[in-house]
Amino acid sequence: MLKRVVRLLLAFPAAILLITLAVSNRHSVRMVLDPFRPESPALAIEMPFYFYLFGALVIGVAVGGWATWFSQSHWRKSARHRAQDAMKWRAEADRLARERDESIEAAGGTSGKALALARR
Repeated sequence: MLKRVVRLLLAFPAAILLITLAVSNRHSVRMVLDPFRPESPALAIEMPFYFYLFGALVIGVAVGGWATWFSQSHWRKSARHRAQDAMKWRAEADRLARERDESIEAAGGTSGKALALARR
């Protein structure tokens, strides 16, 4: 519940800021994508300025997320290998415990139920 309140307290002012930015920058701007003939470009896009601002924001977030994802790949790979090792050693421990229980029962020791209760 506290996380939700904190999110709302952060998201509401951010939304107001972005809406204010969009309203104040709604005039049209022409982006020319032809560096050789800017006066009569082959490709030009005319949109409100806030589209460019929000586009730059979205691209920045995407590139930052991509860079973070790839910079942390070493840690994800390490965690994956450690999880595989843990599963391997857990299986080995379970196998050894079964062999121990079988050898105790074969030697005439305690019953399986008593041994299971003793391990808990």
